[in-house]
Amino acid sequence: MKRNIYIILLTGILCLSCEDFLDRAPESGLTTEDVFSKYENFRSFFDAVYSGTSNDDPSQGTDKWFEYNLKTSYNLYLTQSDFRSTWEALTETADMGRVNRQMIKYGQIESQLQWFTNYRVAPILTSMFKTIRISNVALNNIHMLTDADAETINDFKGQAFFVRAYSHFALVRLWGGMPYIDYVITGDDVWDIPRLSNNETLKKVAADLDSAVVYFEKAGKMRRDPGPGRTGHLNDPDQWRPNGVAAKALKARALLYAASPLSNLKGVQDWQDAAIACWEAIKIAEQHEYALLPAADYKKNFVGAKYTNEQVWAWNYAGSAVGYTDRIQTQLLNNAMRNHATTPTPECPTQNMVDRYETAWGDPLFTAADRAEAIAQGHYHSQDPYANRDPRFYLNVLYNTAPVPGFGTAKIYFENVDGRRVYSEMLNQSHTGITQTGYYQAKYWDGMSSKNNVTAFYTDPLIRLGELYLNYAEAANEAYGPNGSAPGATLSALEAVNMIRARINMAPVQSRFAISTELLRERIKNERTVELYGEGHHFYDIRRWKDAPRLMSEKSRMMTIEKVPVSEEYPTGYKYDDSGELPPTRQVAWTSDAMYYFPFPITEENKMRDFVPNQRW
Repeated sequence: MKRNIYIILLTGILCLSCEDFLDRAPESGLTTEDVFSKYENFRSFFDAVYSGTSNDDPSQGTDKWFEYNLKTSYNLYLTQSDFRSTWEALTETADMGRVNRQMIKYGQIESQLQWFTNYRVAPILTSMFKTIRISNVALNNIHMLTDADAETINDFKGQAFFVRAYSHFALVRLWGGMPYIDYVITGDDVWDIPRLSNNETLKKVAADLDSAVVYFEKAGKMRRDPGPGRTGHLNDPDQWRPNGVAAKALKARALLYAASPLSNLKGVQDWQDAAIACWEAIKIAEQHEYALLPAADYKKNFVGAKYTNEQVWAWNYAGSAVGYTDRIQTQLLNNAMRNHATTPTPECPTQNMVDRYETAWGDPLFTAADRAEAIAQGHYHSQDPYANRDPRFYLNVLYNTAPVPGFGTAKIYFENVDGRRVYSEMLNQSHTGITQTGYYQAKYWDGMSSKNNVTAFYTDPLIRLGELYLNYAEAANEAYGPNGSAPGATLSALEAVNMIRARINMAPVQSRFAISTELLRERIKNERTVELYGEGHHFYDIRRWKDAPRLMSEKSRMMTIEKVPVSEEYPTGYKYDDSGELPPTRQVAWTSDAMYYFPFPITEENKMRDFVPNQRW
């Protein structure tokens, strides 16, 4: 059933944009012709989608300006914000050193909703409608641009279609189906606009991205930088802007979401459409020489390089290398490594997440039954739990005894001394924000600390080739089975998953899981959780799969580690107990299916006439 959104919710957004000269006339002194006929003015107007700011946050006064643009929806943007949480920490996979705003994950969003709607932290709702309006105004007036060549004009058109599509996509995965605003709304328009279903909205996103590809291709911007081995590779001045391959990839992701259980309307046909789009995205990425990084360079996708050849579209935080004192480290480094007792609130993977990392032989360890089977195979030891694991475990997780430059090894344990507990430096109880799970994240860590004062780039891989293979594997498995493939494709679903595993020197999926769609589905879900950890996908994946009610109802667990004498029972000199549960304020809870979507601000709902809002929770 279609619902109507009474667009009074959006009037303050759709009729404003951060750098919208028209909305600030006449005091700007610029006419419509001035803005849209001259390249520099047009670019300044349009680039507000990437860098626009506003002082719309009344809690901060009128003299402070904050980001209101596409970046507010980027994964790493939330990490570096004042929200003091990551998207993973709003799921069962992670906890934050300090509790902060994690109540969202146990069903209490009201006090936190403002940070995602119209306040400074990550005002996604406001920002996406602003970027939609800017894109529509740009498309509506680009015919007036006179001092730019055809390539530049087509590039602007490609970006405008891409941004409009991306903005709607960001909205639908947090708030559900939306009206698709593909024209400039004025005061003379009818404000009651049909609210589309998720599936319908995502199909319109895909259509806009098809248009984006057409214009990017005309502009010669399917890829912005020269390919590998050429001068200027990964160093184009506009490297951060989207391109044609990114448009193909985002279309594939949108159709994958449309086919998923939360949004599917046409059964297997939706999966087939997604599989075809995913394969097309892979082929065009390969044609433009994008490639998976080798295992030795894997972490450069996240830290240590400004851009990589696996990143189809990426955002580089800060634009330069930063050190351990930078603000982003308050959500990445622990207190001991940052040499600060109170500021850090690092992301800490839960035991639930650590259990996602298989043995080196590909044995699952996610359930107690899985672990018992692996023990019987001689592939897992509960008192030497970090031996012989998926190589990505050692790259993504800072665990007890992990190597740490300047510290020797990570010390995340306690020991009994004269009848009292003495805690190690990374569990110093006088510090706030220490791990409660027994782990710290390491995916966005390049060895830096107060004892290893180096700098590094931090980059958010908004779309990377690794994701494209996993998107294809998921869609192809649902449409054609584990060993099937999309028309014209040269990879089966199983082969695509194993490509991702092989590049990191991980064993292929065990053959016992490749005999049915259902069995491989669970391995693909696990593979996404491991491969894409820390990149902001899991929050949405568990919702589109409709797995959130189950996963968010299981207790979040921690690893308790006690230093003991080496013995046959405790061969590492540590006693590991993974049965403990995190405190209630750090737990997850699925209180109702209303949690699939964020509600709209109550102040806006009160203005509505015919709008059936999302349920509050």
